[in-house]
Parts: sequence; structure tokens; C-alpha cells
Amino acid sequence: MNLGNRRIKNPELRVEFEQLGFADVATFRASGNVIFGSEGGESEAALTKTIESGLVGGLGYDVPVFLRSAAEVESIAAREPFEANLVAASSGKLQVLLLTNRPTAKARKTVLGLATGEDLLAIEGRELYWLPSGGTIDSDLDLKAIDSSLGKGTMRTMGTVAQIAAKHCAAG
Repeated sequence: MNLGNRRIKNPELRVEFEQLGFADVATFRASGNVIFGSEGGESEAALTKTIESGLVGGLGYDVPVFLRSAAEVESIAAREPFEANLVAASSGKLQVLLLTNRPTAKARKTVLGLATGEDLLAIEGRELYWLPSGGTIDSDLDLKAIDSSLGKGTMRTMGTVAQIAAKHCAAG
């Protein structure tokens, strides 16, 4: 959300979601992570459309939405797409790219073919997992080819996803 000259603070973002009729709105960090409740029983597609059109109306620019239920966030946080010893040996942080849709078989094959010993990749559901051997900015991974194959996505560290799950999604 906060890219280029576009800036929105978390309190303003919460207000945008509250004005759309969502309850229990919370934000996590200043990167567009919004947690909210919805009791209308709308489909994910309907909720996404409501949020995207509401945000373009309120903010004046398109904001792609990558919606996940609380159960999905917990599931993502619990996933271990790479062996623990590989994660421990890496000086990079495990990344999760949230996608709009499940990749096609062709897209999966193309993207997974970009993996190297320095940049491990796995796809599960609507998420691409990336374990860089160092900092993401130092990686030679062809991110443009990934975007071209998978479409829009938003990246978070696995640590961020786990923190969101622990704070806002814990069943109980």
C-alpha cells in the first residue's frame, strides 16, 4: 500500500475498513495488513471486490487485495515448506508471497524452475515460499519472471505471518 508517493497511516486505513462496514478492524505494521471481522457471509470474491472498490473510492488509487481467512493465516504460519536444517542454515528470512489464485501447472513448473541452491522455492495453495540464502535484495532470483508467471502478489516474511496468526487468529 505504501509505495511511491502513496502513504496511508494505520489509523486512516482502519477508518477506511470501518466505513466499509467491517467490525473489529485492526492493522499490523505499516504495510497494509488489515485484520477484520465480517458477519455477512459474503464470498471471498465478493469481500475482495467490496474492499478494492471501497479503497479506490476512499484513497483515490487501486489497492490489490490478497484476502485470507483466519484459518488460512494460521495454516500458512504453520507450514514448513523447507527442511528445518535448510531454514536454520540460511542467513535469509523465509518469505511468503500471497497470490490471488492458485498457480496453474504451467506457472508452477516455470516458477519452480527458477529455484537455485541459493534461492529455494515451494508453492502450496495460493502461496509461494521463498528461502533466500541471504537478503532478498541481494538475490539473483528473477522476481519479474515470477510476477509474470504468477500474477500479482504481496510478500511478507514468515515471521510476520506467524505474528499476525498468533496475535489475531489464534483459535480459542
